[in-house]
Amino acid sequence: MKIDKDTIEEILVTITRNKTRSLLTAFGVFWGIFMLVALSGGGRGMQEELQQEFEGFATNSGFVISSKTNEPYKGFRKGRWWDLEIDDVERVADVPGVAMATPSIAQWGKQAVYEGNKYECNVRGLYPNYEQLEHQEMAYGRFINDVDIREGRKVCVIGKRVYESIFKDGGDPCGKYVQVDSVYYQVIGMCSSEGNVNIQGQASEAVTLPYTTMQKMYNLGNKVHVVCFTMEPGVKVKDVKPEVERRIKEAHYISPTDKQAVMMLDLEAMFSMMDNLMTGVRFLTWMVGLGTLLAGAIGVSNIMMVTVKERTTEIGIRRAIGARPRDILQQILSESMVLTTVAGMAGISFGVFVLNVLEKAANPSGVVETHYQVGFGMAVGTCLLVIVLGLLAGLAPAYRAMAIKPIEAIRDE
Repeated sequence: MKIDKDTIEEILVTITRNKTRSLLTAFGVFWGIFMLVALSGGGRGMQEELQQEFEGFATNSGFVISSKTNEPYKGFRKGRWWDLEIDDVERVADVPGVAMATPSIAQWGKQAVYEGNKYECNVRGLYPNYEQLEHQEMAYGRFINDVDIREGRKVCVIGKRVYESIFKDGGDPCGKYVQVDSVYYQVIGMCSSEGNVNIQGQASEAVTLPYTTMQKMYNLGNKVHVVCFTMEPGVKVKDVKPEVERRIKEAHYISPTDKQAVMMLDLEAMFSMMDNLMTGVRFLTWMVGLGTLLAGAIGVSNIMMVTVKERTTEIGIRRAIGARPRDILQQILSESMVLTTVAGMAGISFGVFVLNVLEKAANPSGVVETHYQVGFGMAVGTCLLVIVLGLLAGLAPAYRAMAIKPIEAIRDE
């Protein structure tokens, strides 16, 4: 069928002949496309936000924490409290498959003070290799090094929120002294990491000391609060968990069958759970979007069937004056495709608009960190999907129109 001005006018007249019916039909397609675009873009933004929560943290990591025993063993009573020790770090590090192990100690409810400005923080004692577990993004200065550990230097790395609260004027804090528990520590760096994985407090709210310095300042002896470790490529935390537990239980006279005394946090499993959750969300998004869109397409097909029945006489007259079956087929398909395409493009546009508003609300600073948008490929694919659905929705009504015989149509009238 030749597409010209008259053909376009005819299509528009047919569609607008019953405006209410056409609008309600188009709304089904509009809503289906909007849901598909909005859910896809929203799912992408939610995934990025979850990834930012774990940003900078090693995904293949685990943590060992001591807890109260649940069974008596070798003369020790049930309910005994015990502590991890620095030797446990080596025990974990020697387990085949473990790439690195490092200790962590912490004190809570402390105050960092500088020139009368105070901030309630937590104090952490770490080794330099902790950076392999949680990346330290240094805005100023450096992180703890081996010399700080060896010499037990009174130096510290402050978190972003600590810095913003006590250094009101900004600038480089390195070389200045911060007071914590009546002891002055020289600032050697400021960590700007904002990760929300909370292992003995967030880095942004912490004052980090060399492990040996904190050990001495707080009289902790060989006590370790958490043993952190990462895995070699291809090895999972769950693979080494039994051996890690066995070695630590054996060293601390804990029953091998005690399920409570040694707590292990598998961050790798948490990441895997998050990935599975996002896969499920994406699948659900497509199911809901495509299901709604399919319902809209079926609605278009049903309305076109009704329209064809109402136009039986018109189609019969056109056939009688020379219109070929192919012309009737193209006419009906064109009407269906125009209706679905216009509704679909409106749905895409509205979906992108809503996602843009959501993106601005999620990034109030103006710096886009979370993208609530669909990709170019997704947008093009959605447009093609709309056109194909319009074509499919018009096939059944078009073939019904082709089957109309001119004489029978005129006689029925």
